[in-house]
Amino acid sequence: MTDTVTAGARTTSLHRVGRAVAVAAPGLVLAVLGLFHPRVLAQSTAGAWWQLHVVALPLFPLLAVALWVLLRGETGVVAWLARIAAYSYAAFYTALDVLAGIGAGYLVDRAQSGSQEANDLRSLGNDLGMIGSWSFLVAVVLTGFVLVRRDGWAALPGAAILFGGAASFLHGHIYWPSGGLAMVAVAGGCAALAWAAGTRPAPQPGGTAPVPSSS
Repeated sequence: MTDTVTAGARTTSLHRVGRAVAVAAPGLVLAVLGLFHPRVLAQSTAGAWWQLHVVALPLFPLLAVALWVLLRGETGVVAWLARIAAYSYAAFYTALDVLAGIGAGYLVDRAQSGSQEANDLRSLGNDLGMIGSWSFLVAVVLTGFVLVRRDGWAALPGAAILFGGAASFLHGHIYWPSGGLAMVAVAGGCAALAWAAGTRPAPQPGGTAPVPSSS
């Protein structure tokens, strides 16, 4: 019986670690990618600019997926609003990546001089990306609310760290130091929230949490 309990506890612990790593991975990978992001778009940096955004194209939406994973099993109105906001982020921030990242960078890379079309693409992409950034912040706030209400004080540090990262992401993109650190904070906040979910008491077969013994 003891061996069975020990094995079960070990499996639960590994599951918590795996879930925390999974939700932290998108932010950490984007933080590393930000180390190679050119600070300015110019003829000399345009190639690296648009190629980096091709790499980032499938990565940015994974921040939304991380929030969906954290919200797994939640069915309330606030949880669904958080999911919708996360989806909005994924859609509009992808537009930024495609227009201001890949499109504008490619035009400058192929142009012999400045490209007005590239400037127009960057302007449009930045406007759409700002909608995405604010959507991510809203999704983070709503997710934090749901998880703190569910998991109690154990979830509060993760929610606060995640909020700080999302707020910095509004204007920092993944540029270091502000944007890179924002991604590190998003990764850390998501991991902390995933870990906090494992501190909840296991429900009894009847559907209620175990009551501590008074003896």
